[in-house]
Amino acid sequence: MAYQVLARKWRPSSFDEMVGQEHVLRAFTNALEQQRLHHAYLLTGTRGVGKTTLARILAKCLNCETGVTAAPCGGCEPCRDIDAGRFVDLIEVDAASR
Repeated sequence: MAYQVLARKWRPSSFDEMVGQEHVLRAFTNALEQQRLHHAYLLTGTRGVGKTTLARILAKCLNCETGVTAAPCGGCEPCRDIDAGRFVDLIEVDAASR
C-alpha cells in the first residue's frame, strides 16, 4: 500500500464534513442553494485553513451529475474524478508551489 499524507487521506469531501470556517461554509451553501453564484472566487489565507479542500468541494457541487447543489453525491464520475485529482475541467492554481 502506497504512503498517503494524512491530510489527503482524511480530507473532507462535503461541506458537512468540514470543521471550522462556519461563516464561509454558510455563505457558499446559501449561494449554491439559491443559485446566486459569482463568476469567480479567490480563496486566500494561511497554510492549512482549508482553501484547497473548500475549492474541491465547491468544484464537486458545481460539476456533480445531479446538478448544481450544496450537497454533491460523491458517487458520480465527476465527483470521483475531482476527489482523485484527475478531473479534466478542474485546474488548481497554487501560488505556494512553483
